[in-house]
Amino acid sequence: MVITFHGGQCFKVSFGDTTIAFNPISKKSKLSPAKFGSDVAFVSLWHDDFNGVENVTHGSKQPFLVDGPGEYEIGQVTAHGFGVATNYEKKDCFNTIYQVRLEEMNIVFLGALNNPEIDPKILGEFGDIDILFVPIGGGDVLEVPQASKLAVKLEARLIIPMHYDATALKAFLKEEGNEDLKPVDKLTLKKKDVREMSGEVAVLKV
Repeated sequence: MVITFHGGQCFKVSFGDTTIAFNPISKKSKLSPAKFGSDVAFVSLWHDDFNGVENVTHGSKQPFLVDGPGEYEIGQVTAHGFGVATNYEKKDCFNTIYQVRLEEMNIVFLGALNNPEIDPKILGEFGDIDILFVPIGGGDVLEVPQASKLAVKLEARLIIPMHYDATALKAFLKEEGNEDLKPVDKLTLKKKDVREMSGEVAVLKV
């Protein structure tokens, strides 16, 4: 599995011929959109920062759009979406947390989460989390201490922060005791390697 970061909450996750996109950035966003082809596009919140499905439609890749709660099976990808109330840009709305299984790895993508108190029924569905994508930037999403405590609570093997500026990232790495951690261009992960991790943090370059 190869993971690359494209800013905001936009990640490209590839395994073999399968590519999935999390919260692709739209052309209308103030963030810089990336363009790549995907088989599945997960949108947590219908906002310009997260719903750029047109930017992950490329060549023969026409993504299957997943933009809300429910159970999904698309090729090698199985997913479960859980809706949670949130407030984004001072508007009450719903954010979808996604649990995605790919290459026998359990991925949880928290999206635009701003409340660390997740319904215990939802927590019970997660199981053992291999990779956790967590927003840490504060404001409309989790503050650094909230994000760090939630990552510990979820006992994720690998934690990937998202939705941050330089100040929030520095604070998060300090909270995690990883102040000297260097960002990498991409993550290449094998199931057996991830299973040996315990609360490790990885930061990806945009």
